[in-house]
Amino acid sequence: MKNKILAPSILTADFSNLSQQVRAVELGGADWIHCDIMDGQFVPNMTFGPIVLQAIRKSTKLPIDAHLMIKTPDNLIEDFIKAGANYVTVHQEEVVHLHRTLTRIHDLGAKAGVAVNPATPVASLTEVLSIVDMILVMSVNPGFGGQKFIESSIRKIKELDQLRTDNNYKYLIQVDGGIGLDNIRTVSDAGCNSFVIGNSIFKNDNITAATVEFKNILS
Repeated sequence: MKNKILAPSILTADFSNLSQQVRAVELGGADWIHCDIMDGQFVPNMTFGPIVLQAIRKSTKLPIDAHLMIKTPDNLIEDFIKAGANYVTVHQEEVVHLHRTLTRIHDLGAKAGVAVNPATPVASLTEVLSIVDMILVMSVNPGFGGQKFIESSIRKIKELDQLRTDNNYKYLIQVDGGIGLDNIRTVSDAGCNSFVIGNSIFKNDNITAATVEFKNILS
């Protein structure tokens, strides 16, 4: 399980001590910081915007991975990249002109990702697989942390991994939702490269130790 990326999600972090919490996962060996951006419209929850991401950028040198679960993400892509996002992921279900949006993310200097909800088939991404940097498989319905992993996600990960191998595509496969110590090996073996983990790290009494435990499994 080489070259695996641990991307703790700050969705369930303590925002009153956000800088310290980011530092805690850094000390544990986290590779990226994952930011779930929600607007209360595309998903039934709200989080934060570019200003908070900019503050996170000042707290860490790790790559920041911005997952935009918002309506009309094209309106804010540039703001999040200027705030410090290295990866920007938009949802296939929301973006009308996906190829154009992914190209624009590249033009603005960031890596481009596309996410698919549990009910969205891999086939919907066929025309952008050659240009996308990362595909995010949502293994829960987006909007809240702490949900149970949807087992059919394994099939989608395997399908994307096979397409990548058969066509020599370069995208990373990221998985978000319900990943814990009990299933991370299964998710990894299916072909996942980047693991978004929230509750299992930030709800632990020792955030750094929890991060180390996940890193050790992936090493």
